[in-house]
Amino acid sequence: MMLYIDPGTGSMLFSVLISLFALGYFAFRGVLIKLRLLFAGKKGASKGNRIPYVIYNEGRQYWTTFKPVVEEFEKRAIPLVYYTSAHDDPVFDTKWQFVKPEFIGEGNKAYARLNLMEADVCLMTTPGLDVFQLKRSKGVKHYCHVVHMINDATTYKRYGLDYFDSVLLAGEWQGDDIRYLEKLRGLPPKRLVTVGCPYLDVQQARLDDALKQVQGDNYTVLVSPSWGASGLLSLYGEKLLDPLAATCWNIIVRPHPQSKVVEKELITRLQAKYNKNKNIIWDFDPDNIVSISKADIMISDFSSITLDFAFLRNKPFLAAVGDFDARPYDAEKVPHPLWQFQVLPKIGRELKESDFKQIGEIIKNIADDPAASENRALAKAKAWQYQGQAGARIADYMVKVQQEVAEG
Repeated sequence: MMLYIDPGTGSMLFSVLISLFALGYFAFRGVLIKLRLLFAGKKGASKGNRIPYVIYNEGRQYWTTFKPVVEEFEKRAIPLVYYTSAHDDPVFDTKWQFVKPEFIGEGNKAYARLNLMEADVCLMTTPGLDVFQLKRSKGVKHYCHVVHMINDATTYKRYGLDYFDSVLLAGEWQGDDIRYLEKLRGLPPKRLVTVGCPYLDVQQARLDDALKQVQGDNYTVLVSPSWGASGLLSLYGEKLLDPLAATCWNIIVRPHPQSKVVEKELITRLQAKYNKNKNIIWDFDPDNIVSISKADIMISDFSSITLDFAFLRNKPFLAAVGDFDARPYDAEKVPHPLWQFQVLPKIGRELKESDFKQIGEIIKNIADDPAASENRALAKAKAWQYQGQAGARIADYMVKVQQEVAEG
């Protein structure tokens, strides 16, 4: 009698085995590194090797979040170590005097390095600390997460912010749900500090120059979804793109950078299908400001890019949010709808699958009335506080924390 294991169960068991192997490998590697330091006589030298300030950037697309902070440290003549998993990180385009950038590899190679570092304060956008591969290093005194979006902080995957010592918010309202989850899960309260949104500060400053480069008067629709099972392209794909391709407008399709990693087959298939459609343009640049400057309207999903577009350009958008599956996210545990969904009818319009066939007419008739414009201004003031000040505020906070932990 042969034992049968269905493909789904077999895949799950294989994933578990791989995870266990990886865990054992990196645990063994960590022991080896510590033994090398011990026999090299460096065990007692850790205090001298301690780094006061570290930034970790997991991808090129997050450079605009860190740029104002890095520039602030340079301006203040404060030494800063900047670790990055992007070999083409724009940080390398500038010659710094006080900022030390270093490429530390990607994925598990980077995590192995980070899991053993010694620092007073480590700032990152990467969620999931102490959940999967990215573990708290015993040598780091304070982990600080800067929220790199202006929508709900609960749209991170489960436990994304739970084990940070502090979280820096774009708007004070983002902290309410974090506090709710702390109580629900019995977690100690972390520091929540409202600093603003550094990447929007950067994009706002660049927008005027980008708009000057826009040529032609052909109407442009920007399709800019999130990634994953609830993402616009994953859910609908051709059902949305077919009617858009049939219009005479320019259609910019800008998948989330993570789509090229986890949805590569989908993106490749869609690119091949619309290869002959001259009005379909694909944008894979990590920097979204060019596409945003060209667009007259945006189509997206639960991604915070809709708010970026509405606040930077003060233009309408369509968001397909009806099929959003909250189960993989912290939002599933919060007893109310996402704030971005609550404000949607006031500053944009919800898009349903039944609307796709008449998408052209819907876009033509969308009204950008004064009330919608005023509502966008009110939402912007709530979601994006301290506009233009984020870099300085984040640097102030890091310096304050470093002084506290160094004295303690």
